[in-house]
Amino acid sequence: MLDTRDAAPLPEWLDDLANTGLALLTGLAGALREDRHAVAQGIATAYNSGVNEGRITDVKLQKRLMAGRAGVSLLRHRVVLIAHLRRRYVDRPTVSPR
Repeated sequence: MLDTRDAAPLPEWLDDLANTGLALLTGLAGALREDRHAVAQGIATAYNSGVNEGRITDVKLQKRLMAGRAGVSLLRHRVVLIAHLRRRYVDRPTVSPR
């Protein structure tokens, strides 16, 4: 499904997942079935919100770490610094092992 970006087999796959007899997989199938339109959209499109989710996670982490210790200006400064460092790490050329 993910390679071909075809969500048509999703209902049958969820049924197979639910019928495995394993409670965790049955629960996963139920959760995916509740939001099946979003899951199908995620399979069918090339777009994702991974970058945004990462930035939101950074902000939440800094907010929790600095709770009651500093103001908004320091929080903003740290979030921008983390974004800059993350960008430098991603843009760095990779060296292949020999």
